[in-house]
Amino acid sequence: NMVEDNYTFPSEFILLGFTNREDLQVTCFVLFLAIYVVTLIGNLGVIILIRIDSCLHTPMYFFLSHLSLLDVCYSSTIIPQTLLNFLVEKKVISFVRCATQLFSFATCATTECYMLAAMAYDRYMAICNPLLYSVVMSQRFCVGMLAGAYLAGVISSIIHTVSIFHFPFCRSKRINHFFCDGLPLLALSCSDTHVNEAIVSAVVGFNMLSTMVFILVSYSSVLSTVLRMRSAAGCHKAFSTCAPHLVSIALYYGSSLFMYLRPGSRHSLERDKVVSVLYSIALPMLNPLIYSLRNTDMKNAMRKAKGRVFSS
Repeated sequence: NMVEDNYTFPSEFILLGFTNREDLQVTCFVLFLAIYVVTLIGNLGVIILIRIDSCLHTPMYFFLSHLSLLDVCYSSTIIPQTLLNFLVEKKVISFVRCATQLFSFATCATTECYMLAAMAYDRYMAICNPLLYSVVMSQRFCVGMLAGAYLAGVISSIIHTVSIFHFPFCRSKRINHFFCDGLPLLALSCSDTHVNEAIVSAVVGFNMLSTMVFILVSYSSVLSTVLRMRSAAGCHKAFSTCAPHLVSIALYYGSSLFMYLRPGSRHSLERDKVVSVLYSIALPMLNPLIYSLRNTDMKNAMRKAKGRVFSS
């Protein structure tokens, strides 16, 4: 281990993953492959459906299609490397690829925060200010919100990645995780990382808490408006369009806050792996189901698409 400990900037890292047991690695490979296939089919299906059905050419589904795109990118950043590591004895990832993986993951994670906030604002305008909806939620405004979400994601991930990768890694090159995440990487540094941990926590905290407050304010106004509605049908329609979004928000923010905004003394890398599976692998698979199963517009679009396929 002396050779390994003398590395300052290693050319590669070793991802320890979940387990060294061969039988469990085969089981994990099959499980993760199935999740990845379902994720790709579900999210690409949502994107295609929204693209081909003119009834879904609205701001809500415009943002949903980009949420699905982010989920595809999320999964493709992590799962292919994880699948490869289940099959090989030497679970290595190059320094550059590790930094790229962290940057891509952080970009998708941060952009998703702002995308969920944009979707909350869309629901606020549709339910609380329906007469102004078509004026305010113009194509230009939606594209501007989308560009802002991606820009915030890129800027935050640059800060995130640089804050972590400018350190020398002299303790070890074994990452106690199944992908290159910030906290397991900082654990390998031989320098004092308190300032950089504070920077990373501040960036993550600002992105998550600011968007979460925005979402809570938006949905507080939505709830207030819905409770004043006299029509039971109107209330049901409002809740049915908002419920999937709220479920997705609860799962995403709940797991992410648990991961990144705990005191350092309470971090357990083994427990963090399990939580990471929820928000980085399971949630991208679940989102198409969450947004489609109880959504009348999506179900009608699927029926029309099936009709076209079978009639041809």
